[in-house]
Amino acid sequence: MKKFIWLLMLAGFSLQAQIINTESLRMVTDTTGWSGSVSLNVGFVKNTRELFKVKNKIHVQYKAPKHLILFMNAIGFDRADGADFVNKGAQHLRYNYKFHPKLSWEAFLQNQYNAISKIDYRRLAGTGLRWKMTTSEKYKIYLGSLFMYEYEKTKEDISVLHIDWRNSTYLSFSFYFNKQISLISTTYYQPAFEDFSDYRVSHVSAVSFKILKNLSFKTAFNLTYDALPVEGIPNKQYDLTNGLFYTFK
Repeated sequence: MKKFIWLLMLAGFSLQAQIINTESLRMVTDTTGWSGSVSLNVGFVKNTRELFKVKNKIHVQYKAPKHLILFMNAIGFDRADGADFVNKGAQHLRYNYKFHPKLSWEAFLQNQYNAISKIDYRRLAGTGLRWKMTTSEKYKIYLGSLFMYEYEKTKEDISVLHIDWRNSTYLSFSFYFNKQISLISTTYYQPAFEDFSDYRVSHVSAVSFKILKNLSFKTAFNLTYDALPVEGIPNKQYDLTNGLFYTFK
């Protein structure tokens, strides 16, 4: 419990991608109770500028036989054109209820901002089903589909408010080579119901190498495509990071 209280006092992790990869937050554990992680990353990002960034990450998880609660907080430090600034962050809360060995109901709330993508804020609420498609413990595949409400304010020449209903479908693949090496890959697709030409696609792949019992080195690649971004923002953005990842159980 002391570790849990200490972790809640830490800052969170920064986000380059506009879609948060919650699959990377789900910790594999056979025990009931609290667990979580802390990580430190450095990386190079190319979108409208070339950026060097340092970020740290924290999340906490509570797991019971049929229940799972995830919470994360995020903030980032970037350097661009010789100037340092904090320009992006997010909070995410998710609940899962397993009512069948292969089916879960999940719901989430999310808030985020990203100055580089000209997003003053984006507030989301969603709910839907999650299906476990495999029974193997060495590799796992999940398919999820959620109904999502989006309330977003963007920063253009004038501020613009967007209110949309979207679908959020994801396919996640996890492969555990052994106790030291794992790969998690997730792809999201989020079209607007009123206009299917307004959609976002995000792909995230991360390889983790365990150094010590609770300490790992992780390399992650994020690619996001937004069909209708804010004016002046490219459709495609990517993010490559390397860093240390600490877990507790």
